[in-house]
Amino acid sequence: MSLLVLTAQDVNTVISTIRPNELEHLMTSVFRSLPSKSGYASPHRTSIQMSQHTALFMPSRLDRIGTAVKVVSVPTSPTDMRGLPASTVLLDEETGRARAIVNASTLTALRNAAGSVLATRLLLAKPPTSLVAFGAGRQIEAHAHLHIRAFPSLKRCTIINRTQNARLDNLLSALRQSYPSITFDSSTLGETESVKSAVEHADVICTATPATAPLISSEWVSPGTHFNLVGSYKQGMIEVDERVIRRAGTIVVDSAEACPPEGVHADRMVEIGTLVEDPDCSNTVAPVSTLCERVRMSGDVTVFKSVGIGLQDVAIAHLVVSRAEEMKIGTVVESYHN
Repeated sequence: MSLLVLTAQDVNTVISTIRPNELEHLMTSVFRSLPSKSGYASPHRTSIQMSQHTALFMPSRLDRIGTAVKVVSVPTSPTDMRGLPASTVLLDEETGRARAIVNASTLTALRNAAGSVLATRLLLAKPPTSLVAFGAGRQIEAHAHLHIRAFPSLKRCTIINRTQNARLDNLLSALRQSYPSITFDSSTLGETESVKSAVEHADVICTATPATAPLISSEWVSPGTHFNLVGSYKQGMIEVDERVIRRAGTIVVDSAEACPPEGVHADRMVEIGTLVEDPDCSNTVAPVSTLCERVRMSGDVTVFKSVGIGLQDVAIAHLVVSRAEEMKIGTVVESYHN
């Protein structure tokens, strides 16, 4: 039996062929499994301290999709800006052997962005025309690309970063080249009036930063705005004014167990999987309209809080490996298991 190896370039080639509605459909399958408390296994991650990284091991299984283990190395130095190396090992369901090894650095951002796009579709009351994103890393790159592809109504996108740097410039250049009909702007956090104006006119706001103080003030946020918050993943991090959270009423999360927002009582949280019907074979997302409307009516903004879950890694890796096999992309190691 052979082993398929997918490099970062291989993964980028494959995901360029995956449509946004396929990703939304995939995330629906993942999130729908959580409320049932069955059909999956996602134990707590295990960590090992390395000399310059903390290695995280995250095994997960979805009965209808497959089994995988993702390994991510988190730098221990705050000055290490080389990113988060990540690989996923996908297992063959019949033999139990490794079916593929996948560079997962891009996939982590993509699966988070896919969850956010699903939340935007379920919770925003009207087609969005303006997107504001805080950060300039892979998470925001994936969020910007996928939202623009998923929502043709978008006309403007503003990227707000801590500083004006090469990473921000490169992201804007790539976005402008990919979507010439969209107006792209940028600001830094220190340009308060510019940030305030962008936030006031935003339909969707995505945040993916390690901020420890609110990026925006609640007074800047217009009624009807939808938030996708994916940055603050541990205690001490905060991206939005707590008044924004209170304005939302009900907070939608990917997993109540994985990411309870600080200061929000359990009865104010609802898992996104309860807001969408079981997926069918048409790749069409079917919202539970009454529940989505109830969330919208509970406040004057909507909030989706996500830290990402291991089940998403299984699903996205399985999709990419299956597509790569169809496209005959990647390096095949023959007789790997012999």
